[in-house]
Amino acid sequence: MRALATMRRLTLIPQGITIVVSAFLPIFAIVTMLPAVPSIIDHFGSDPAAHWKVPMMVAAPGLTIALVAPFAGWLVDLLGRRNLLIAATFLYGIVGTLPYFVESLDFLFASRFVLGLSEAAILTIVNTLLGDYWDDSGRRDWLFIQGVVGPFLATGVILLAGPVTAVRWNGVFLVYAVAFPIALAMYFFLFEPAVATKEPEGSVGTPVATGFPWAWILLTGGVTLLTATMYYVFSINGGLAFREVGVTNPARLSALIAIPSLFVMLGSLFFRLLGGAANAVQLAAFFLILGLGLVGIGLAPDYRWMIAAVVLQQIGTGMTVPSLIAWTQTRLPVQHRGRGMGVWTACFFLGQFVSPWLVHRFDLITGSMQGAFLLMGLIGLVSGLVAAASLARRSRLAATAS
Repeated sequence: MRALATMRRLTLIPQGITIVVSAFLPIFAIVTMLPAVPSIIDHFGSDPAAHWKVPMMVAAPGLTIALVAPFAGWLVDLLGRRNLLIAATFLYGIVGTLPYFVESLDFLFASRFVLGLSEAAILTIVNTLLGDYWDDSGRRDWLFIQGVVGPFLATGVILLAGPVTAVRWNGVFLVYAVAFPIALAMYFFLFEPAVATKEPEGSVGTPVATGFPWAWILLTGGVTLLTATMYYVFSINGGLAFREVGVTNPARLSALIAIPSLFVMLGSLFFRLLGGAANAVQLAAFFLILGLGLVGIGLAPDYRWMIAAVVLQQIGTGMTVPSLIAWTQTRLPVQHRGRGMGVWTACFFLGQFVSPWLVHRFDLITGSMQGAFLLMGLIGLVSGLVAAASLARRSRLAATAS
């Protein structure tokens, strides 16, 4: 049985690579904007609301995803995976590049909302295919690979985004054309899985169920929503935090954060090393590390200390998504996997949309962007302690029962 599972994973390498790269597209839509946010705010400086409207514009796809992803999951279960994924990826490329050709903040908002439609389908389908193509062990392997490859892609994007933004304020939007070759890879390598009414042989940890697991989805969705508000704090507002310690040039900002962004790989490695541990251990670990990183950014007296804190924050980021997906899918039966991951995607990207609004509120309360980072980090630390307390409580109950 183990040999058959290993052979299956080896024969799905092209599919795995395609899924790993495809899963980066929705994150790519945020990462590209990190060095560009201050420049876009400066370009629309005549608008007194630009200071909050531009970060909200960056996160606008999150609201669309939150509204659409549950329905995308239903369509995925009803109509299939492959063709819908290819169409969504082409739409991503078209809508993502459009802002390069216009100079209107309102148009930017509108285009980003439409971009969210494609992102909702992409994320829902690639996460569903992770469950369709592989068992739990293979799924963890590819989530780990995704966590290792992602930082290299993110670093390349950041290094490119800064210089093109320095040349032209909206030059960064041309980078979205990368979606077109990815869609071609989907066409050649992905196949429509045979979705059965029960789990495939060799699947581990996903019990068969007939009803939709609402209680489980409400729990995991709530935790995911909370986590996503912290996950996107640096991606959307990191440029503004660095501006408060004297870093204002987009190209220099890209250079400073390129190396720290690679530490996402270390977070992915931690996730893989904790693969056999309880889910509460993984949750507590990434909450605490992510929280410490955000607190460090909030307290940093200069850009050097801020870079050190970003390293911690990126490690926590690298653990976050694979830990949440692996945890959520442990109790999602195959017949409800598309809808389940649709709800998960909705919660994650609702957090993306809520994050800049919450950070702006904290900015007004504390009087600085760093103060907002500090408060968000404290929320992460408290969440990590709650997860640790939950683990300790379960251990005591298990000891009492035995």
